[in-house]
Amino acid sequence: MSARMHLSDAHGSQQPDGGGAAGHDAAGHGPDGPGPGTVSEEGERIAVAVEILGLLADRTRLALLRRLGAGEADVTTLTEACGASRTSVSQHLARLRLAGLVTTRKDGRRAVYALRHGHLRRLVDEALSAADHRVRHLPPHD
Repeated sequence: MSARMHLSDAHGSQQPDGGGAAGHDAAGHGPDGPGPGTVSEEGERIAVAVEILGLLADRTRLALLRRLGAGEADVTTLTEACGASRTSVSQHLARLRLAGLVTTRKDGRRAVYALRHGHLRRLVDEALSAADHRVRHLPPHD
């Protein structure tokens, strides 16, 4: 993976709520997914999705994103939630921040982290739901 990530622009063309075309949601997605784009745009979308999924393919980062899906948290709270060392949590948070998946704000001397957008929360939730089906031997469904 490249040292410089460009995930923060993944939805740069997103329109505000209510601004989509008829039959499309605010992100320009139609009933069957994203609208038409050039081959190079589609290739870039796939490359960025691979980067995002690669970042989620780590136990500590997935646990951090799961906890942040419940709301903002500082490093101490996140360390307790994922069971990793404070140093490890800080390094993973830096990587997620560099990739544009989480934001940070100062609250006094503390740094408070949050998910950049709800797509990540839903992606993590869906991955964990798929895992539930496998672990609990639940039947598949749509």
